[in-house]
Amino acid sequence: MSEAKLTHLDEAGAARMVDVSAKAESERYAAAEGRVLMAAPTLALIREGALKKGDVLTIARIAGIMAAKRTAEWIPLCHPVALTHLHVELALDEAGLAVTIRATARTTGRTGVEMEALTAVTAAALTVYDMVKAVDRAVEITGVRLLEKQGGARGDYRAEAR
Repeated sequence: MSEAKLTHLDEAGAARMVDVSAKAESERYAAAEGRVLMAAPTLALIREGALKKGDVLTIARIAGIMAAKRTAEWIPLCHPVALTHLHVELALDEAGLAVTIRATARTTGRTGVEMEALTAVTAAALTVYDMVKAVDRAVEITGVRLLEKQGGARGDYRAEAR
């Protein structure tokens, strides 16, 4: 398959979904990360389970999983992918005053799962934001990025450490 065919533009320059039918199925893996920065008292409320909206980390984890399964509905022209594995992990970073989020996704298919991992992180981060915004208006979502990708015609990728 030529690289020119893997485009979101058709012959007339109109947007379309990329045709991946000629690509071979292979195992695909992606990992993504992000952070939600906040004030120390807000992080303490999460740690202590003292927010009125409930268990922030559990609800954000579920939101990330649910969103990743519906990535094609969030991202225009994104292929629906049958995930074979998805894991969303949230942790408190006391020193960095943040909730860290990491998502990993797997499938066997013709297209990768980078967007699913990134969508999981983004939805989880937005959920953390939503749950704490009443007590901390200065919350910041940052650092959402692809950490690693395996499989596919373009080969593997690993982000540099920050």
